[in-house]
Order: sequence, then structure tokens, then C-alpha cells
Amino acid sequence: MKILVETSARHLHVSRADFEILFGKDAQLTNKKDLSQPGQFACFEKVTVVGPKGELNMSILGPERPRTQVEVSYTDARKLGIVPPVRESGDVDNSPGCKLVGPEGEVEIECGVIVAKRHIHLTPKDAEEMGLKEKQIVSVKVGTPGARETIFGDVVCRVSEKFAPAMHIDTDEANAAGVAGNVEGEIIV
Repeated sequence: MKILVETSARHLHVSRADFEILFGKDAQLTNKKDLSQPGQFACFEKVTVVGPKGELNMSILGPERPRTQVEVSYTDARKLGIVPPVRESGDVDNSPGCKLVGPEGEVEIECGVIVAKRHIHLTPKDAEEMGLKEKQIVSVKVGTPGARETIFGDVVCRVSEKFAPAMHIDTDEANAAGVAGNVEGEIIV
């Protein structure tokens, strides 16, 4: 079973309340580029994420979310001086916080910094055709045989009508497999 594998670089999702503090009361997210997942987009707006040891300038992905969340790789986390857990998107309880600095203000989030668990987005139809289910854990082979071909384990399947088929890995994982951009992976059940 083949799946598109995309590298997801560090980014954050913001709540409306935090966005207004960072960019001003009437500010709106500005679509810079549509992403592969329907309705998701990279924004022109960026913020500085500040940790105990360093800071990183990060892009916001839209649309707004109920809670602000910062997604980093382990390399990014070391630069910030934060030790985040590996979690599925949205699962931010009991994760570290950080400071966000925008052009109009600053926000201290008490929690929300995570390393995103590698995952596959599937529609219900695609999941059924592949014999996969919501929250099923699979492995995915990525890369070129004889180079840095890698089998990623603990890949969670996420199924929704709102999704388009694609696997997401972070930049550390892409570098480990020696891949860049969008590549094809093979799902191993």
C-alpha cells in the first residue's frame, strides 16, 4: 500500500484569543499557500517562539484552532531548551509551554509545545480500501534502498472525511531517511 509522505516543518496553530493578542484585535490569518489537507493553509503571519535557551521564528498554519499549539522537531526543541512529549495534534495537556511574540503583543502559553506523532491522514473510503482503521498503528517504509531507507514504526492512522491521504513526518525524521519534499512510502501492517 503506497502513501504520499510529506515533511512537516516546525509551525504553530493559534486560538483566536491568542492571535488577537499577537497581531491585534481585527487581524485575520492571511493565506500564503494551501496545504495538502483540505482547508489547511500556511500563513504569511509568523511569530517568535521563545524557550529557556533560545528562540525560533515560526509560521502559523490556519485556520484558527480552539487551543494554541506549537509543533517542533526534537532538534528545534533542544534549541529552545524545551523537552516536549510526542503527541497527536491537539493533545497538549501536561506538555511544556513557551512564550510567543508577535508584532502587537506577547502570549505565555502554559502548555502546548509538542513533537507531533508521525501519522497518516485517510478518508473513510481510503481507510476501508486499505483495510485500516482510526487509531490503528502501522509502519511505513520510506527512502531509497541502499541509501538511507527507513522503516518508521508507531505511525498512527487518523481517519476523517476532512482529510486527504498523506503521511506526515517532521524534519528530523525526513533527514534520518534522507528524503526531501514529497515522496512515496509503503504502509506495512
